[in-house]
Amino acid sequence: MDMEQERRRLTADDWAAAALTAIGAGGLAAVAIEPLAARLGTTKGSFYGHFSNREALVEAALSLWEKQFTEAYIATMATEPDPMARLRMLFTRIIGNAGQDALAVNVLASADHRLVAPVVSRVEQRRIDYSFALFEEIGFPPTVAAQRAMLGYTAYVGHSQLATRLPGVLPLKDADQLTRYIDSVLNLLLHDAPGPTAPV
Repeated sequence: MDMEQERRRLTADDWAAAALTAIGAGGLAAVAIEPLAARLGTTKGSFYGHFSNREALVEAALSLWEKQFTEAYIATMATEPDPMARLRMLFTRIIGNAGQDALAVNVLASADHRLVAPVVSRVEQRRIDYSFALFEEIGFPPTVAAQRAMLGYTAYVGHSQLATRLPGVLPLKDADQLTRYIDSVLNLLLHDAPGPTAPV
């Protein structure tokens, strides 16, 4: 395949995915057109066939991050009818993957950037709202559900930071330790849960 064929084959999504990988590896500053073109085996001409400038690429990458790591996560749990099971699925996935979550840490590190700020704000609110709905469905009154949702989200953010930056701090060496850790987090979040879904 010659260079011209490669340029035609690459899509805007390919560029966005490459930019997202770059953010995970080196933060927002790592999104640079020429190195990405080299990584994709193409030239800057391919880039300009899809995007007018670097900012447009960053916006596309952040949109992809939002879809893959928030909306897709939520969608995978939609078929589970039990809110307690959905909460466990959520925490198992986000805590289990936290050590590979440099992308989220790097996005949050740029949360004051004018392109990043609105996306981070929207993503965080969506995640907190989803957790709030789970706690309400479990049976907590709205005020308590809001508190538990915020507590759960801040626990996730802190865990993600530690798992990425200081992995040796967390005592999660194997699957059994991970399961016990998730159990302890859920037991705290579900303390005094009403009804038959209360943890034992």
